[in-house]
Amino acid sequence: MKLFSYIAGLLGLAVAIALVAHQGWGEVAGAIDHAGWPLLWLLPFHIVPLLLDVLGWRVLIAPRDPQHRATVPFLFWVAAIREASNRLLPVANIGGEIIGIRLVKWRGIGGAAAAASIIMEVLLTLVNQYLFTALGIILLIELTRNIGAFSTVISALAASLPLPIFLIIVLRHGKVFSRLETFAERLLGGRSKLTELIDGSNLDLEIRAQYSRPLRLAAACGWQFIGYVVGSFETWLALRLLGYPISVWDAIAIEAVTQALRHIIFVVPAGLGVQEGGLVLFGNMIGLPPEASVALSLVKRMREVGFGVPALLTWQWAETRRLYDGSARAGSGSHLSEENSKS
Repeated sequence: MKLFSYIAGLLGLAVAIALVAHQGWGEVAGAIDHAGWPLLWLLPFHIVPLLLDVLGWRVLIAPRDPQHRATVPFLFWVAAIREASNRLLPVANIGGEIIGIRLVKWRGIGGAAAAASIIMEVLLTLVNQYLFTALGIILLIELTRNIGAFSTVISALAASLPLPIFLIIVLRHGKVFSRLETFAERLLGGRSKLTELIDGSNLDLEIRAQYSRPLRLAAACGWQFIGYVVGSFETWLALRLLGYPISVWDAIAIEAVTQALRHIIFVVPAGLGVQEGGLVLFGNMIGLPPEASVALSLVKRMREVGFGVPALLTWQWAETRRLYDGSARAGSGSHLSEENSKS
């Protein structure tokens, strides 16, 4: 699977390079040069949609954290690391969630509770992805008066819809993680660190507890959806700075259907080539020149790097400091026991 992911990533990268070469690097670079330093405004702007997502996450985790140990600023930091890991590292779009569980546990929240909140957040993200895509398709049909152009996207989304529905039902009524834990025990010949990490029975109970709070699920879903809509203003702002102003409705439509394409072709790491091709395809439908779409994609990727790399660096710093503090405490404890034995 990892090999297939690498191959898909290389093919996607080749498509992205081909699109840049086809449109002419000079025109693409010219658009970026036209925007100049104001493009840096995209970095602080990304805080807004990410913060809205975090507010939804906080709603889910709050019942298991009445002391507010996992504050909104802390969860924002964790969310930035999760996003950066999934976008910039070869972790198959799930590594960020595993890292998130580990970091939330630092605040004294049980692993099962932390994992259940993230699993539910991911499920709500899938739901919002379909809702946001539907909004984008409706807007594009209204703007272009051409429903036939979106038949492929609509068919692909309809074909993939049973998967999230199946996951929602199975996680609600099944014992997915308990059975996974049992399978791991049989495979490994007994309890191990892996089975302790899964903690299947408690995780299933925590997920059911999440389902038992429909108002919180609705609130978290609402925060996420607002985050999707607000996040599309990145496209609107970037194109305005690049010298290709479009309407807010155009920006929402392009962002929605491009994300849908990345969702459908999820096997390609970071959506390499998929994002570029989607922006060129759907941008052309609203009269956006191909070089503008390619420039927009490059700007988005520069924002991902500019926002994500500092987040990953702070995570590594925190891990190193925690490891050092743990070693120091262990050394101190060993020194004290030696002193006691001498006395």
